[in-house]
Amino acid sequence: MNYLQRGAVAGIALLVAGLAQAAGDPQRGQTIVMQGDGSGAPCLACHGMDGAGNDMGGFPRLAGMDAGYLIKQMQDYRSGARTSAIMAPNVDNLSDEQMADVAAYYAAQQGAATSAAEASAEVLALGEKLVKQGDWDSYLPPCETCHGPGSLGVGATFPELAGQHASYLKTQLQAWQQGTRSNDPNQLMLAIAARLSPEQIEAVAAYLARQPQHGGQ
Repeated sequence: MNYLQRGAVAGIALLVAGLAQAAGDPQRGQTIVMQGDGSGAPCLACHGMDGAGNDMGGFPRLAGMDAGYLIKQMQDYRSGARTSAIMAPNVDNLSDEQMADVAAYYAAQQGAATSAAEASAEVLALGEKLVKQGDWDSYLPPCETCHGPGSLGVGATFPELAGQHASYLKTQLQAWQQGTRSNDPNQLMLAIAARLSPEQIEAVAAYLARQPQHGGQ
């Protein structure tokens, strides 16, 4: 079984688990987003009330993301499986129920259109090729192999990439590449990011940031 097949099996299992834990209360989640939990900053301070995030600040868009995926990332920040000096102290006291509530709130928000920095036609063409066709000479599968058609995500395991801020996509690919992020099933992203050049990372991030997300934004 190759690494793509192993990833698919792991993805199915995690998808089922994600669906089971993603039933939060959006109204309770809104309160945490607006006010925090009393120990950390409110989510809107970085991600915005509508979950649009901030490209200049490197804060990702959360609006319309799969709730199970958002829960998993918050749990990983809390456990230390995923590291962030900003996120860890703001979720370390959240219960699983509160995380599910926050995730349900942001998942229910309409995708907010993201602004993207200028990129040349050549850069965008390279990004599109990598996203849709990959680069098999370098053992790089297309992003859509795991993240689905249009890079709109697949359940709780493979997040939506379309319409995500380019700055965030770039820093996460670099984190996978450098080994400072490793909370993926079967270390798929560690293997893939290790083969990406800086130019390819720029191109993928620039292209994906311009793609329509859920809701057609």
